[in-house]
Amino acid sequence: MLMPLGKRWLFRLTAMVVLPLVVVAGTELGLRLTGAGFDPHFFRRYQSGPPETWVENPAFGRRYFPRVLARAPQALRVTLPKPAGTIRIFILGESAALGDPRPRYGAGRYLEVLLQERFPTTRFEVINTAMTAINSHAIRDIATELGRFEGDLWIVYMGNNEMVGPFGAATVFGPKAPPRWLVRMTLGLQRLRLAQVLKDWADAARQRPGRPLVWEGMAMFLDNVLAADEPRRERVRRSFAANLEDILQAADRAGAQVVLSTVAVNLKDCPPFHASAPAFADPAQQQKFAALMEQGTAALQQGRWAEANDRFREALQLAPQAAGVHYGLARALLAMGQVEQARIHFQKACDLDGLPFRTDGPMNALIRAAAQRRPSHVVLCDAAEALARLSPDGVPGREFFYEHVHLNFDGNYQLARLWAETLLPLLPGSVRASAAADWPTQERCEQLLGLTDWNRRSVVAEMIDRIQRPPFDRQWDQLAQLADLRQALATIEARLATTPPEQARQVYEAALKRRPDDPALHENYAEFLEAIGDGAAAVAHRQRVCQLLPHHYFSHYCLGTLLKEQRRLPEAQRALETAAQLHPDVADVHVELGAVLAAQKEWEPARRALERARRLDPTDARAALFLGAVLAQLGRPADAMAALREAVRLNPDLVDARERLAEQLAQTGQWRAAAEQLQEVVRRAPDRWRARLNLAIAWSQLGNLPGALEQVDTVLAQDPKNGLALELKARLTNRSP
Repeated sequence: MLMPLGKRWLFRLTAMVVLPLVVVAGTELGLRLTGAGFDPHFFRRYQSGPPETWVENPAFGRRYFPRVLARAPQALRVTLPKPAGTIRIFILGESAALGDPRPRYGAGRYLEVLLQERFPTTRFEVINTAMTAINSHAIRDIATELGRFEGDLWIVYMGNNEMVGPFGAATVFGPKAPPRWLVRMTLGLQRLRLAQVLKDWADAARQRPGRPLVWEGMAMFLDNVLAADEPRRERVRRSFAANLEDILQAADRAGAQVVLSTVAVNLKDCPPFHASAPAFADPAQQQKFAALMEQGTAALQQGRWAEANDRFREALQLAPQAAGVHYGLARALLAMGQVEQARIHFQKACDLDGLPFRTDGPMNALIRAAAQRRPSHVVLCDAAEALARLSPDGVPGREFFYEHVHLNFDGNYQLARLWAETLLPLLPGSVRASAAADWPTQERCEQLLGLTDWNRRSVVAEMIDRIQRPPFDRQWDQLAQLADLRQALATIEARLATTPPEQARQVYEAALKRRPDDPALHENYAEFLEAIGDGAAAVAHRQRVCQLLPHHYFSHYCLGTLLKEQRRLPEAQRALETAAQLHPDVADVHVELGAVLAAQKEWEPARRALERARRLDPTDARAALFLGAVLAQLGRPADAMAALREAVRLNPDLVDARERLAEQLAQTGQWRAAAEQLQEVVRRAPDRWRARLNLAIAWSQLGNLPGALEQVDTVLAQDPKNGLALELKARLTNRSP
């Protein structure tokens, strides 16, 4: 008997829809039960209340980046309910809002002490949810979670990563500028564990042989040049405007007032990362353009401003959308005192940059327009214009910025002042009535933040290293940027040489007396104590940070590496194991853990840790070096040599790897290959006397006694009482004909 038509269609519908849904639901449940995938939220509950404690989720970034590239939030803690009498402020944004390169001295930290000093009877909490490399797609999702956390004020400072961040037009993290509806659907699906597992598989499939997917910072984007008239730029701006509107609506639902800030960038002292010079169809035009640029640049460098102005204007007629031309013209105009015209062309150079790492003019215009549409609960802080007014030339530059967007100490203080002055009318009248006469000075804020020259030195040294890497090493005036930073470092070091460390110690202790539970102050103090060699005291402060932030891997990692340096190996192991448990995807943690295990002759656990590090970051030469040494101890010489060769390939200047490789080669009788490695060691590190003695042994095995004696004599010239060198020379002399 045939099934009725209606029932047949019902059966088919069930087979096509219901059964697949059941299969998907069952798979999803199974994945959750087995712990596959990750929690997609920004916050996670750490302790049940009352009060509840919520902390950052280190896996949050995996929704927006491939797992091996995922960035994590900085450590934060939020309690519910909010403590009575507290004004809670959330900051939303990217690395500039975070305070890169040191969030401990970012604008958010300055803001907190500015408010606390100006209004001493009110407690302020500034909670910074900003993250490196994210953009408005992720910030929108963070904003939707903030509603439950009783924020009184939100500060939004975002825009630098719109083109290069997730779903940007020049991104390396996935699809380039897809329609916003597709972005929202993709991110919505990423809440499912099944979708997360599939995404991880797809990301793994993207790995190219010989070019592993690893975090390389801004250098990753060098091949993703964006034309000035690329339509995807406008699509990104539309998505940005829509995401910003969603963020403001989320604040409205949460009952929070918003300080919406334009984004200040370095216009004056940051040439375009890609000059966007066109490819002319006519070779003669191409040649003429190149000659004009060369002549204009030479005139600029030699102080012939009018000539530079003329040459760049001629070049501009040929290539009106070339960012490099606008920048050169702006420099000439500024030198001639034509500030307003210079500002126009500096902004054009930013807007047309082929590697758009900065918030451009159209993006800031969207921010201003969004604030105007919501005057009831959104206040505009035009930081871009304000920092320009505060700049000596009327154009923001290196007086406030380290490089393209990240603020120096002066810049962070000024941005915090702007935010504080903007939010002042939003504070309750009872709070404003208790205000002190004026805002604290930058010097006073830095005392309260525990910021001294010992900390400044490490920050500036880090920036010097950064400026020497791509893409900064390709900028037109990189040498001038380096010279300024090196001069700043020399000035700091000169002050340190004439200032007793006790003065800095007093600053840290005074700050901690006021805020004993501030983990950032303990970190600052520990950095100072490590620098002056007071390791025991530094450990105590690192341990205190771990007590205050027990959930955050980096606190335990810093403690573990410090304990390793002091040879307190069992304690170091425990700290690093905790760090690895809290954030399993950080290669550096496993490298340090492997080194500590190896130092305790725990060879097999060390091998597992180091192989995990190699999987997480195949470009880490140290991991390959340590793994090679461990494999040698495990009696696997072929594998050890393979790992050591890889370490040398990854970093030819890693002389420890060459020495280890030479040792393995010598043990297998490959004396010539061992000698080649040792020659490279002594060429790169002439003072490594053990390598010279081992090279002498290799030469003697190869019959080159004069070469062997030359190496021994070089060691004895530096250290005439070196017992090993004297013994080896005696043996070699006896072998001489």
